[in-house]
Amino acid sequence: MNPRPWIIVAALMGASGVALGAYHAHGLEKNLAKQLTDSEEVQQRVDQFGSAARYQMYHAAALLGLIGLSAGRLSRCATIAATLLLIGVVLFSGSLYALALTGTKVYAHIAPFGGLTLIAAWLSMAGAVTQGTRSLVDDSG
Repeated sequence: MNPRPWIIVAALMGASGVALGAYHAHGLEKNLAKQLTDSEEVQQRVDQFGSAARYQMYHAAALLGLIGLSAGRLSRCATIAATLLLIGVVLFSGSLYALALTGTKVYAHIAPFGGLTLIAAWLSMAGAVTQGTRSLVDDSG
């Protein structure tokens, strides 16, 4: 599969991760403190948001690494891994962002599914390497 769309996805994931990380560092706590009276809840939400941004950036980098190791052509297993990375970030980071911004507890129940999806993505990357020479990396020499 052509990696070009995945490069765009990784770039957008990285760019939005930087923007959200900047908001985390420079505005989130102040905005939450205006809305909430419990300083512990403010700190908990700030921490949740920070975790979401970190994981988003880790997995944007992982997606770029996956593409780089694919040498211009993603195998089926590598494409599955890329898809799982995207879904995992949306579920994990997205639910933590929503939880931090809204305080709606239902989002806390979505994050574990995102985490499991990210684990599956990493395992799919391992599978792509073990698939053979045309999968993820050329091990012919």
